[in-house]
Amino acid sequence: MSQTEEFNAEIKEKSEFVGRVQQELSKVIVGQDYMVQRLMIGLLTGGHVLLEGVPGLAKTLTVKSLSDCFHMDFSRIQFTPDLLPADLVGTMIYDQVERTFVPRQGPVFTNFLLADEINRAPAKVQSALLESMQERQVTLGDRTYKLPSPFLVLATQNPIEQEGTYPLPEAQVDRFMLMLKVGYPTRSEERQIMDRIADQIEMPSVTPVAGPEEVLSAQSLIRKIFVDEKLRDYIVDLIVSTREPKEYGLNRIENYLEYGASPRATIFLNLAARAHAFINHRGYVTPEDIKSVAPDILRHRVVLSFQAEAEEVTSEDIVHEMLETIEVP
Repeated sequence: MSQTEEFNAEIKEKSEFVGRVQQELSKVIVGQDYMVQRLMIGLLTGGHVLLEGVPGLAKTLTVKSLSDCFHMDFSRIQFTPDLLPADLVGTMIYDQVERTFVPRQGPVFTNFLLADEINRAPAKVQSALLESMQERQVTLGDRTYKLPSPFLVLATQNPIEQEGTYPLPEAQVDRFMLMLKVGYPTRSEERQIMDRIADQIEMPSVTPVAGPEEVLSAQSLIRKIFVDEKLRDYIVDLIVSTREPKEYGLNRIENYLEYGASPRATIFLNLAARAHAFINHRGYVTPEDIKSVAPDILRHRVVLSFQAEAEEVTSEDIVHEMLETIEVP
């Protein structure tokens, strides 16, 4: 057996737990295969995920059920306008016996952090998350504390009710690897949801089928998945085209772009494509892997101009145009 065949066999073996997790989630979640797969990509790469959708689409339930599939800690925070940074990361409290300040760690010290309706908290709370998301650590007083590994922020926001909400700062949005647009279920899925929930006295539950060892092993293995040089160039072309559209024959969208994607998008697109290949039990990346995850990587990193908003051009339209125009190797 060649080295390539051995690696592909290892990928197939190590990615087996993904199927078990998806099967377990199907006990609770009807449909939403796209959301489940993208959440797995975030977990397998250590990338945070922002979910946007109207209420009632099982965003919170899916995140909670995903955490239940693993032997890992889970914390849920309902973001509200009166939330304080200390409610999230913790604070220093005075110990009267020892006559000294000691740290009290907040709910951010977990493996899965569900930030529900993240855009309802003010800027000072949002900024408290930045260090946790990027450096995976928290500073309390004069000491820095490492967060558990793996650590994943899964945030939800409601796109239709904007009263009492705070737009996420660009610096924080860019730290989310993926932004998912969660849509309505199909008619048949809706019927299945109704029958499953209305006819059962007890809600179905999931059981843990994997642990942090599988996740950390997969995260290490994914970075070894083969990406051809031409595909690496293709990834760079996609990102650079958001900054210099004319250079790639995208003259039509030039006036629609205010700012392009940051280099963080290049790294995330590479890793997400590898994770997509891993989920499909392959040890190499194909162009389809890249094109599949590109909209989720780029939709929140493409800053639109006033002209785009006036003409009702969305970031999805921009990304679709790029994927259709730039030649696939």
